Amino acid sequence: MIQSIQPAEKLTGTLTPPPDKSISHRSAMFAALAEGQSVIENYSPAADPASTLSCLAALGVDLGRDGDRITVNGKGRKKLIKPAVMLDCGNSGTTMRLLSGILAGAGVDAVLTGDDSLSARTMKRIVEPLSQMGGSITAKSGEFAPLKISGHHGIRGMRYPLPIASAQLKSAVLLAGLYGEKPTEVVEAVPSRDHTERLLGLKSEPFGTGKVIRSSLSDEIPLQNYRVPGDFSAAAFWLVAGSVRPGSEIALKKCGMNPTRTGAYQILKLMGADIEVLNPGMAGSEPVADLVVRSTELKPVSPDPALVPNSIDELPVLMVAMCFANGISKITGAEELRHKETDRLDAMGKILKAAGADFELSEDGITIEGSPSFKPKPVQYPSFHDHRMAMAAAVMATAAGRESSVLDAECTAISYPDFWTHLSELSA
Repeated sequence: MIQSIQPAEKLTGTLTPPPDKSISHRSAMFAALAEGQSVIENYSPAADPASTLSCLAALGVDLGRDGDRITVNGKGRKKLIKPAVMLDCGNSGTTMRLLSGILAGAGVDAVLTGDDSLSARTMKRIVEPLSQMGGSITAKSGEFAPLKISGHHGIRGMRYPLPIASAQLKSAVLLAGLYGEKPTEVVEAVPSRDHTERLLGLKSEPFGTGKVIRSSLSDEIPLQNYRVPGDFSAAAFWLVAGSVRPGSEIALKKCGMNPTRTGAYQILKLMGADIEVLNPGMAGSEPVADLVVRSTELKPVSPDPALVPNSIDELPVLMVAMCFANGISKITGAEELRHKETDRLDAMGKILKAAGADFELSEDGITIEGSPSFKPKPVQYPSFHDHRMAMAAAVMATAAGRESSVLDAECTAISYPDFWTHLSELSA
């Protein structure tokens, strides 16, 4: 599908971002491992969390769905069954990596596969620690899907310093650790998303600049009864769009404001963005709030690399914001972008080049010379079949002088099925 985008004089309106994808995945998985019925409201309608539900059903989990409400009758951590088919994770790295931790810990015979994009992403980072713990897991060429998981002779608790800041790697190890008699300790030097620890109620304690998180067979897995908050990663596209289009004002309702997810908010505030936080509260163990963004001239920024892990999914649209900042911005420490659905550094380089931006890529980041008067070229942007590339290009295109378009725009359904509708509503 080719999506046309008309230039927007300003963006105004109120909307609720889609349900948080990361929390949706975890809520369903953890509900399946709990003993008893969980009811989860506002479950994500996106394609990735749907992959998680189909995989859980294949593992014998009894679940039902009524709109955005899912009911999961948990089997307990030891009663997942051998699936009759390969577990298709679609495009979802979260599904594949977290389920691998659970199944390697449980010793359930299963094969996990995915689409071409997911099958090209390395899984070596989870295969190695899960194998060290006693799990039986093998990958094509040692690092790619399909992943084959088999029974084992017991999970060994271990102390595991995270080699990179990765919530998926951290979660895979902790989930396997739930099957070990002795605790598994994950040492996290640089904070990453902590939804797994929050939703499972895992014990942790400070360690240097980070923390140590523990899991073991003695941890009771709680039922998952709550309403999933709005996805901050989705809201970030509107925070940037509202900041750079003069005269804009966008209200975003019930956004997740977990401090391990809001690095992009901190970066935008450093750039001078006018973002107001209203009605703070809690949705289960997760902080939420309403946000209002108003247009303003942005300053250049070179964010601390420590902010990068907690803004990794938002960095593409932050690069768009930097094109409109008054000076030179620089991102470093973002090499992880090269291992997403596509090489997002290279992909954003192609999008920025098409737009006519002044930038220079490096191995782990980018330098952008921005200007408040920057006017993107009205072109046809590639999406690289990557939802975040498509949405970042769309935000860029709202500032062009004439109609632009995005190729393969249907890929936004991976995380934000209503994105194009919401863009049209705000542009009207």
